[in-house]
Amino acid sequence: MTLPQQPSELSQAKPELAILHDVAKALTSSLNLDSVLQTIMEKVAAYFRPDTWSLLMTDDEHQELYFAIAVGDASDSLKSIRLRIGEGIAGWVAKHGEPVVVPDVMKDERFSSRVDQVTKCKTKSILCVPLASKSRVLGVIQLINVNMSRFGIDQFMLLQALADYAAIAIDNARAVEKIQELTITDDCTGLYNARHLTNSIESEVYRSNRFGYEFSILFLDLDYFKLVNDNFGHLIGSRLLFEIGSTIRSNLRLIDYAFRYGGDEFVVLLPQTGKMSALIVARRLRDILRNTTFHIGGYDLNIRASMGVASFPEDARNAHDLIRQADEMMYTIKNTTRDAIAVCGIGATI
Repeated sequence: MTLPQQPSELSQAKPELAILHDVAKALTSSLNLDSVLQTIMEKVAAYFRPDTWSLLMTDDEHQELYFAIAVGDASDSLKSIRLRIGEGIAGWVAKHGEPVVVPDVMKDERFSSRVDQVTKCKTKSILCVPLASKSRVLGVIQLINVNMSRFGIDQFMLLQALADYAAIAIDNARAVEKIQELTITDDCTGLYNARHLTNSIESEVYRSNRFGYEFSILFLDLDYFKLVNDNFGHLIGSRLLFEIGSTIRSNLRLIDYAFRYGGDEFVVLLPQTGKMSALIVARRLRDILRNTTFHIGGYDLNIRASMGVASFPEDARNAHDLIRQADEMMYTIKNTTRDAIAVCGIGATI
């Protein structure tokens, strides 16, 4: 017996094998979640030919399903819809982790017409299979209005296999994301680390050169932080660093970045921000530190900071020099008054 060797021969032998071959190839050749899910989406749509094909993902925090991918007649309307876990047939599948085939939704009490009311479409049949991993439901594949006369056990097994592949892709992507997060995150503060700082500033230099806008960085060094470690211990000192990092991050815009540079030094990256606007941010952070008492381990701690400000492209032409300029400004304060701000090209300021 001669086995088929090429995808075209697989397709001629049995289309289901060709589909699984293509999806498995995508899964093993790419860690890009969107690319793998797109491949699965295309294969499902071409083989089953539903009116609407959807991949719903679970939002564990809100106990809801949302339409991560939707293709077909009602796809645009589905993007704004969320289903409660347990609501409708897809919600039931997400809650119980079991596949469901419903040839006639009017005969199934689990069916909810809310989505039809929004999309103005008529659902006749639904096929739903869970995307499950380690006893957790990550999402649901849902097919609307498939030709049920052509749907049998082979088709069901194929759909289940594709759902399993999608779950593997999601798991892989989350694992890679977690690893990447660990490599760029400071363990003590939860902020980005110094390794990620250089890459981030280099990316900002590229964007600024391309689009012609300024950006700025703040360099902060905590004043007399060594006394905290000496008087209260390193555990209290580490918890204080965490609280200060959280305070800095919570007082920035969503587009800003906060980094722990090392020891008791922090850097703030302010995209699309000129020098005087960066000075406003620095003054705000200075005043917040002056007026905040951190309650840690039974102690009331107050800490101040020496700060330096530098801007691109006025003060430097690359990431390394920009960090150096802001660092030098910080040291002009560190070596004199402390608890103040110095701006590159201007000097110490109130």
